[in-house]
Amino acid sequence: MTRWIPALLSCGIAFAALAQAPARPQIETKKVEGTQGVYIFRNGSHQSMFIVTSEGVIATDPVAYGRPQGGAAYVAEIRKVTDKPIKWLIYSHHHYDHIAGGQAFKDAGARILAHKQAKVRLEQIQDPHTPRPDETMDWNKSLTLGGTTLELTYLGLNHSDSTLVMRLPKERLIFVVDLIPVGSVPGRGMIDFYPLEAEDSIRQILAMDWDRMIPGHPGPGDRLGTKQDAEALLAFLKDASEAVKVAAREGKCWDTAEKEVKLPKYESWPNYASNLPFVLRRYCGLWGRGT
Repeated sequence: MTRWIPALLSCGIAFAALAQAPARPQIETKKVEGTQGVYIFRNGSHQSMFIVTSEGVIATDPVAYGRPQGGAAYVAEIRKVTDKPIKWLIYSHHHYDHIAGGQAFKDAGARILAHKQAKVRLEQIQDPHTPRPDETMDWNKSLTLGGTTLELTYLGLNHSDSTLVMRLPKERLIFVVDLIPVGSVPGRGMIDFYPLEAEDSIRQILAMDWDRMIPGHPGPGDRLGTKQDAEALLAFLKDASEAVKVAAREGKCWDTAEKEVKLPKYESWPNYASNLPFVLRRYCGLWGRGT
């Protein structure tokens, strides 16, 4: 019995340490290492980017869906960093889980910018928590504020029909929401995903000049994404697509394919078991229905 005492004590110490470990805060702001004024704002499992310049702030995605005070909390976090005016709020795309809560930014004097298709969607649905854009863009636009340039690029259909890729050329950073999850299997976001077009968009993103990617949801350990992550996701999507294509042509879409198709190469990825059915379902839509 006595030989188990050290092990039991060790377990007790470990459990005590876990119990005393501070809980992850709901809201957190961190400066991006190696930059002068680029920050990541996180609210739960959603995050966005804001840039502080000598002439003001460019912010992105309020990430306040289901959080009535989320937009105001984001503005308050910016105010902890700077008292410069918030000039711009940019919507990455039209999905509410990222862009609800913008009224606090309008109240602070920001102009809201989005892709033109995002405005079309928002005007159709008229969500009371999501102000419509003040200004829209089509394919390319650059914002320069206080010596910092942010390039906005629309690559066409991919995760949505309104997704913007944002690039800071000087910092060699990009901000890409939902299209390229970092180190994990995509899930519910596949519902209005455009599979073949998304592959092309990822290839175009890989051809851009950047080193690190800020994702719309924290990656494992909060790490930023790399081109290797984008390449790995592209390989995953292509493998899923080919596997479902075979199943679809054998008449196995929908239910049978969702039960039978496995991608063991990716079993170690976070969310593999929970999210793979969403991926297979979307590719059944493509190869089983042509949509």
